[in-house]
Amino acid sequence: MKKLLNTLYVTTEGAVLRKDGENLVAEIDGAERARAPLHMLGSVVTFGAITLSPALMQACASNGIVIVLLDRAGRFQARVEGPVSGNVLLRRQQYRVSDRPDEIVRGFVSGKIANQRAVLQRALRDHGDETPADARTSLAAVVDRLDNILCRVGLGNDGVDFLRGAEGEAAQLYFSVFDHLIRSPDSELAFRGRSRRPPLDPINALLSFLYTLLTHDCRAAAESVGLDPAVGFLHRDRPGRASLALDLMEELRPALVDRLVLSLVNRRQIRARDFSIADNGAVLLTDEGRKTVLTAWQERKKDERRHAFLDETAPLGLVPFLQAQLLARHLRGDLDAYPPWFWK
Repeated sequence: MKKLLNTLYVTTEGAVLRKDGENLVAEIDGAERARAPLHMLGSVVTFGAITLSPALMQACASNGIVIVLLDRAGRFQARVEGPVSGNVLLRRQQYRVSDRPDEIVRGFVSGKIANQRAVLQRALRDHGDETPADARTSLAAVVDRLDNILCRVGLGNDGVDFLRGAEGEAAQLYFSVFDHLIRSPDSELAFRGRSRRPPLDPINALLSFLYTLLTHDCRAAAESVGLDPAVGFLHRDRPGRASLALDLMEELRPALVDRLVLSLVNRRQIRARDFSIADNGAVLLTDEGRKTVLTAWQERKKDERRHAFLDETAPLGLVPFLQAQLLARHLRGDLDAYPPWFWK
């Protein structure tokens, strides 16, 4: 099984990253603050104004270490990587299937809806007694409706447009009761509906920030097996968008990101003071808040779960790579269908 390599997150503006032998060294104000062996790194993600030496960038490219540059708010800016080892035959098949992707999209949508339902069911099981009666009723009703949508998706022979509509309907239902899952004493951490560009409340800021990190992992996973991350199935092709990475991310969002957001907020690891409001109304994590979230994200990826299809236990951080491998096997004809990942 693939080894789960580390991602180095650099959040202190003004930091300098350089190469020293076979190590990456991080310096702040001329003093060494961190050192990591290159062979232990899978990627480097920087936030804001960070300096990278040419020697380090060359070493990362040679060792297959991807460098991702994000702005202070966590928005993607650029990506630096070495030669891509794509399999031309696999990519040609990916392009052919993308014209008629119905069954692959069915797998993505089924996995996402099932995992959204599991998040709500877990909340009812673990915290139902302390949840107000009206909130319990709303949550149970949405679970039932997600069940119905899942049955329609699994049994129907409708095309991609139907599946996209079902995914959108399920997402609207899921987020309509998401606020019932939040048990923070801070009124500012209430969820008022999904807002993206920009996020207009702290919960949306957390979701968007972590979705960005998950997208990076899914793109790396697609490229690692030779797939083209720009050509998706559920998400339509758009210049500059890694549509396949977004596809792979869909079924993983509820378990890897949404559950982590709820844990951070409900365990009071993240509070209202960990956010700031920009001039345009966007809500952003503070530097300390971002460090807390990044630490929790790295720990979350170490949690192990059994993969139902492979019947193996693997860290959550490897799940994007396992799903990319299964998708590649399906495209090659080794598997009759793409098996989604179900969180339990």
